[in-house]
Amino acid sequence: MDKIKLLTLTVIVLLLLNLGTLGFLLINGPKPRPDFGHKNPQEMIIERLHLDQKQQKTYQNLIQWHRGTIDSLDDQIRNTKYRLYLQLLKTNVDTATKDSLIGVLAATQRQIEETHFKHFEGIKKLCKPEQMEDYYDLTQELSRIFSKPPRPRHD
Repeated sequence: MDKIKLLTLTVIVLLLLNLGTLGFLLINGPKPRPDFGHKNPQEMIIERLHLDQKQQKTYQNLIQWHRGTIDSLDDQIRNTKYRLYLQLLKTNVDTATKDSLIGVLAATQRQIEETHFKHFEGIKKLCKPEQMEDYYDLTQELSRIFSKPPRPRHD
C-alpha cells in the first residue's frame, strides 16, 4: 500500500472515530437540568401553588428576606474563603487558624441551609388548605429544582 492510500485510510478512520465520539457524547452526555418552561423559581412556585394576589405579595416579602439573608451569608463565605486561602501564602500554615476558618465556613453553610428551610416553611404557612397538596408535591422536588448543577471536575 502506498503512502497516499495509507494516509487517506488513516484520515478516514480518524474522522469516523471523531464522529462516533461526538455521537456518543451527544447521546450519553450530561443531562440538562429540568426545564420549567424557562420560568424562574419565583414564577414557578407562584404557578405551581396557584398563589393569589395577596399570597404573592406576602411571598415577595419572603423572597426579599431570603435573598438579603442569603446574599449576606454568601458574602461571609467569600470573605472567609479568602482569609482561609491566604493561609497558603505562609511558609507554615497556622493549623488553628485554618481549622477555625473551616469551622466558620461550616457554620455559615449551616445558616444558609436553615435560611432556605425557613423560607419554605414561610411559603408553607401562606398556603391555604386546598394548596397543601401542591405544596407537598413541590417539596418532593425542591432539592432537584434548586440545586446547582454539578461542576465539571478537573483531574
